[in-house]
Amino acid sequence: MTIETPLLDQIKWPRDLRRLSLAELRKVADELRAELIDAVSTTGGHLGAGLGVVELTVALHHLFDTPDDILIWDVGHQCYPHKILTGRRDRIRTIRQGGGLSGFTKRSESEYDPFGAAHASTSVSAGLGFAVGRDLQHGDKNVIAVIGDGALTGGMAYEGLNHAGSLGNRLIVILNDNDMSIAPPVGAMSAYLSRLISSKSYRNLRGTAHSLAERFPGVVERGMKRAEEYARGLVSGGTLFEELGFFYVGPIDGHNLDHLIPVLKNARDDKADGPILIHAVTVKGKGYNPAEKSADRYHGVSRFEVNTGIQDKSKTNVPSFTKVFANSLIAEAEKDDKIVAITAAMPSGTGVDAFQKAFPDRAFDVGLAEQHAVTFSAGLAADGMKPFAVIYSTFLQRAFDQIVHDVAIQSLPVRFAMDRAGLVGADGQTHAGAYDIAYLGCLPGMVLMAAADEAELVHMVATAVAIDDRPSGLRYPRGVGFGEPLPDRGEPLPIGKGRVLREGSTVAILSYGARLHEALKAAEDLAARGISTTVADARFAKPIDEELTLQLAREHDVLITIEEGSIGGFASQALHFLAVRQMLDKGLKIRPMVLPDRFLDQDKPDLQYEAAGLSARHIAATALEALGHGDTVMEEVESA
Repeated sequence: MTIETPLLDQIKWPRDLRRLSLAELRKVADELRAELIDAVSTTGGHLGAGLGVVELTVALHHLFDTPDDILIWDVGHQCYPHKILTGRRDRIRTIRQGGGLSGFTKRSESEYDPFGAAHASTSVSAGLGFAVGRDLQHGDKNVIAVIGDGALTGGMAYEGLNHAGSLGNRLIVILNDNDMSIAPPVGAMSAYLSRLISSKSYRNLRGTAHSLAERFPGVVERGMKRAEEYARGLVSGGTLFEELGFFYVGPIDGHNLDHLIPVLKNARDDKADGPILIHAVTVKGKGYNPAEKSADRYHGVSRFEVNTGIQDKSKTNVPSFTKVFANSLIAEAEKDDKIVAITAAMPSGTGVDAFQKAFPDRAFDVGLAEQHAVTFSAGLAADGMKPFAVIYSTFLQRAFDQIVHDVAIQSLPVRFAMDRAGLVGADGQTHAGAYDIAYLGCLPGMVLMAAADEAELVHMVATAVAIDDRPSGLRYPRGVGFGEPLPDRGEPLPIGKGRVLREGSTVAILSYGARLHEALKAAEDLAARGISTTVADARFAKPIDEELTLQLAREHDVLITIEEGSIGGFASQALHFLAVRQMLDKGLKIRPMVLPDRFLDQDKPDLQYEAAGLSARHIAATALEALGHGDTVMEEVESA
């Protein structure tokens, strides 16, 4: 499909927008929307949120002196139009691809990205940091934080708003309300009132009225001020933000440049102290009919045909790990009415949406509030329910204190189901599930499992249900399974017991999680070289299978551990155990294979694991190097 973008073609940097008329800006917005749709149809990625902020993005870069003025996007997946307008249009069709643009704002990518954001609810806190830093350094730049697409459901956003309101530094917060969850419908009168309220003359008049009120007795003074604030609240819906210390303006139509530009200009030009919140109502997926009709399905998309909206999803009969988990949990819940599922704004991504269809009263989406999700789950567990906190590994990081204080210390049987464990492809470093083995493995009493394949996942869901005296964690990767036949029903596994899949005598590979299939491939390679290899699936990182680990250490010359996690995880558990048992004093050669100590950029998952050194050939090379064949093997690895 060929699109015509004559005005957008003239926009290389935001300064090019500043010479355009309002009518020309409207055309730029239309062309920008068409360019965004065409680009994402080619690459896949986040679509709906970006379509909803096209006009807002144009208005902000037209009015503010970016990058000197600070513009922060929250959540960062709203930033595709921003990237197109800030010198990256020629690379927009590399977004989320190996070596291409990040799907989120990223400081190392552009000076127009002053703060990276892929997790939600961070913009107000970061923006306040910029504002306070500016004032301490006697600067004059504007700081604008755009928060939306559900980010205001995260508690951290309110912590930032509360602090900003109490400090009183000049800060502009724009609430991108794209689900009508807060405001009444907007229209011409609302837009007029917003322009009036945001104007310097109104704020001066308001200041005069407040000064006049101070001349009256205290009760009258307080009553007059509160009456004015609540009168504005009835008109605008902004009482909450006023109470937090913000000057509230809105709601305004976030797709109408006639409304946006005067309000934003007033906010820019008014140098009065204090934070201001501008409430813009937008439509997620605006301007592309399939995305407007189905905002959830077009939040993140694979490649698609623009005219029909049909997504190009690979055909496979192998179910995804997410689907296997959801079906397994539903099967368990049919037998046990105490099972409940909790997720944090990711019902479709975690499979909780399927659970919710089956058990609408036993599924809870708490919004982007992982801390609340964990403690809510702890309360359910304390009352005798069987909660599954189904949260991406990378998002569960945000609730570590709650896991320690509210779950682990009280030994409550919350079951943490961690989707997206390991490397995740196009979402890159911010969404990689690299750390849960380490940050959960250090907690007393925690049971940790990792599914090597989809059949194991079915059994591990049943195992988690059966663990009713302590917390447990279950990790599994993104994407489709390995084609393993699924059991008719899950059977609880013996806690802390692994399994041996291949017997050998020289090299032992102890795998934790979904690298097991690569370990089996490596064993085949080693066998072809005449090296006898044992392959075992640990199943549990905690408690570790002591008997199996000792057996592997005693009966082999080389022991390799492998996991899809950072240093400090499963290998640390195994090495600690072996060191205590003095097994490292007797000549055993042990090689832990973990994710490298760096953040890996986005790419296809198999290429990411190649870059991480965790593929079958790397496992075989590690074994051969330990056996003294290092030079030959490294030549093979480097030439592959």
